[in-house]
Amino acid sequence: MIMKQFVLLIFCLLLISCNHNDFENSTQLESKIVVEGWIESGDYAQVILSTSIPIAASVDSTTILNNVIRSAKVTVSDGQKEEILRLKRNNSRIPPFVYYGSELVGESGKNYSLKIEYLDRTIQATTIIPKTVALKTATYIKENTQDTTGYVFITFNDPVLEKNYYQITTRIDKEEPIFVPAFYGNLNDDRFTSSAVSIQINRGILIFPKTKFKPYFTDGDLIYVKLKTLNKEAFDFWNSWQNEIVNGRNPIYPSNTSLKSNISGGLGLWTGYGQSTLIVRTAAKK
Repeated sequence: MIMKQFVLLIFCLLLISCNHNDFENSTQLESKIVVEGWIESGDYAQVILSTSIPIAASVDSTTILNNVIRSAKVTVSDGQKEEILRLKRNNSRIPPFVYYGSELVGESGKNYSLKIEYLDRTIQATTIIPKTVALKTATYIKENTQDTTGYVFITFNDPVLEKNYYQITTRIDKEEPIFVPAFYGNLNDDRFTSSAVSIQINRGILIFPKTKFKPYFTDGDLIYVKLKTLNKEAFDFWNSWQNEIVNGRNPIYPSNTSLKSNISGGLGLWTGYGQSTLIVRTAAKK
């Protein structure tokens, strides 16, 4: 059940910096360290580490677990204080091993550096947490009262004269352990026609879905909706991830392009998010 429902970002286990023309050579390259790390305003840092898998390799749950890195030294610093993250097992996640912080709480406007020491390798990255933009409303709306499905509509005010990038994510209580990026949920405020923004949220796509994708929500769902502010690097990363899905490719194996990265000495993403979260209660399940 966990493998069926919760495999969202395991492409981070499999990223490889190559294109179609480099396919044969890529299988001979040394594996790279792949980073999926973030720190949100009001929360602690989290980092998932793995080694990349050649695109010719078969992928299953054993392969994923075998490529998770569980013995690295992971340090996060805000320039004044630093802490070493602790590895913990979280069986609701795939992969189930996450490095967690417990001391440095993310603050908007602050810079955070990441340093990973593993075997003879040192991986580094820096990020900043942008200002938070508050969600005003999040509402579950159905086209007809007889329907058992609907969409979530959100509103917020985009700050005037500020450059902002956004990502909308959702999590269904008791069904998803993590927030899932909404389909077409990466937003550049250059495209807004007004500072008062109103958007329909389409439920995000899970990697390896076993059933037909359904972009809507269902009566009985308790939905957490999160509006994230992010920097240009993170926006480019998530856009490249989204484009792989939209183009109908398997995002685990980007055939012609590589996902964007801001990791020095590795692959993946280390980023800070401003965040605002609201809870949406849908109609009772019939």
